[in-house]
Amino acid sequence: MNHPIRFGILGAAGITPQALIAPAQGNPDVDLFAVAARNRGRAEAFAAEHGIGTVHDSYEALLADPNVDAVYIPLPNSEHGKWTVAALEAGKHVLVEKPFASNAEEAEAVATRAAESDRVVMEGFHYRYHRLMAETLKLIADGAIGDVTEVEAHFDIHLPDRTNIRYIQDLAGGSTMDLGCYSLHFVRSVVGEEPEIVSAEARPSDDPRLDEALSAELRFPGGVTGRISSSLLEDEERQSGLITGTKGVIQVEGFVKPQEGNSLTLTNDEGVTTVEVPALPTSYAAQLAVFVDAVRNGTPLITDPADSVAMMRAIDAMYRAAGLEPRATTAS
Repeated sequence: MNHPIRFGILGAAGITPQALIAPAQGNPDVDLFAVAARNRGRAEAFAAEHGIGTVHDSYEALLADPNVDAVYIPLPNSEHGKWTVAALEAGKHVLVEKPFASNAEEAEAVATRAAESDRVVMEGFHYRYHRLMAETLKLIADGAIGDVTEVEAHFDIHLPDRTNIRYIQDLAGGSTMDLGCYSLHFVRSVVGEEPEIVSAEARPSDDPRLDEALSAELRFPGGVTGRISSSLLEDEERQSGLITGTKGVIQVEGFVKPQEGNSLTLTNDEGVTTVEVPALPTSYAAQLAVFVDAVRNGTPLITDPADSVAMMRAIDAMYRAAGLEPRATTAS
């Protein structure tokens, strides 16, 4: 593939300008080629605003376009698994927003289909590709806090609009699916093992099946303990992590969206050290660069389907521990 990777976008989601369009404008290896939405008029307006040359009448038509090399999927959570499989069957590489699927069973089916293909499939945990996370993991690897004993992570926002898709059970909504997945991913990334869910507690939304907030206690095979939480409705927003070791502590602030402001503070016997981490390139730009490298050169991904399956297994276990059911797979 000598030409830029030609992306097709499924839907006109609000996250797309930040997550794909802005990074693509700074990446010569990416061409924002086509878009489709449920409503063609909306797709046309989106294409005109963002300089996308081709508008298709449907998602299926976009996937059938032989000029499209890769697909970005920012659809509601319930649609991620289904359209990732459809894109793979059409021979496209896939960058899909988190969560990877509605539940572990669906994630496993999608991962199996991905393994049968020669296409790149990446789940969009963009934060994982920012330098803030790299610097955090380097401090741990260098022994700055000794052996890690406990990790916690929290992600809260203030979203009072109950008509938002995050509050809709049938669209695989919920605090954990939208926010807590970041907290869980952060802790898994730090520990490097898969957790057992010791306990979990949910605060239901207006729909008692759906978590407005959820917290969980974790235990890892090597003995590290973890605590994560998320909430769709708090007065103050936060995205923070705390890593405790035998010789010190690392405090991480702004880990989900580090380009909007972040801090990394190490406290150990040598005192308190602030590690300066540049905001740019954005987490989304870094993610897109890794995706391009994977398509071009076969470079392994951090957030590959195997990681995604492990994530969904833990999320399902958290829901069950909290007395809730995992999100259901949407019928095709």
